[in-house]
Amino acid sequence: MAKKALIVRGGWDGHQPVEVSELFRNMLVEEDFEVEIAETLDAFLDVEKLRSLHLIVPVWTMGQITKEQVWPVLEAVAEGVGLAGCHGGMCDAFRECVEWQFMTGGQWVAHPGGADVEYTVNIKRGSSPIVEGIQDFAVKSEQYYVHIDPAIEVLATTRYPVADGPHSANGEVDVPVIWTKRWGKGRVFYNSLGHHADVLEPFHVKTIMRRGFLWAAEGKDIAVNSNDESYVEAIKRMF
Repeated sequence: MAKKALIVRGGWDGHQPVEVSELFRNMLVEEDFEVEIAETLDAFLDVEKLRSLHLIVPVWTMGQITKEQVWPVLEAVAEGVGLAGCHGGMCDAFRECVEWQFMTGGQWVAHPGGADVEYTVNIKRGSSPIVEGIQDFAVKSEQYYVHIDPAIEVLATTRYPVADGPHSANGEVDVPVIWTKRWGKGRVFYNSLGHHADVLEPFHVKTIMRRGFLWAAEGKDIAVNSNDESYVEAIKRMF
């Protein structure tokens, strides 16, 4: 039986949600996923449908999500469904929703220098099979400065400052670019690259995204076979 993935796309058109989601659809179909694409956040309302999935892929920048829409996602991922995405489509999706940010592990706050900054993505050696064999690489795009959950497992970083700004007064800092996180029984994967679809086209970036999707989705079958307690009631007490 094919694994099922749901891509939910929309929000700010500047991040090319259609082009990015079609790129992701093709990746997943090549890995024998059955892929549905939705263009409304109401696709999140049916928690039982979400629980039947292996993977949820948000491609939705700068939107607003209701409690009724976000809670089924929180519950489904906590019960084992994978969550994976990139750039603003996942970690600048819903700026006012702390529940979403807690689950995803980070939130965009700035991109010093704008959209054409040249910077290096530094792979953390031996951190995960997702980046195994990938060398450090250069990018010309937005360099995302993100606020992050200290619980994430960092797979790659980028060094600031490259472009000048008030942040430069703090000296050099390494900010995560790629990470994983656990949310209950579910696996979460994020890559801050992807301002436009072409940034995701190079082989090494595609490889990282493909592996991240597969890693996140693999958690579903492990969760189904586990005897761990449900996290649904715990989530209700958290917010």
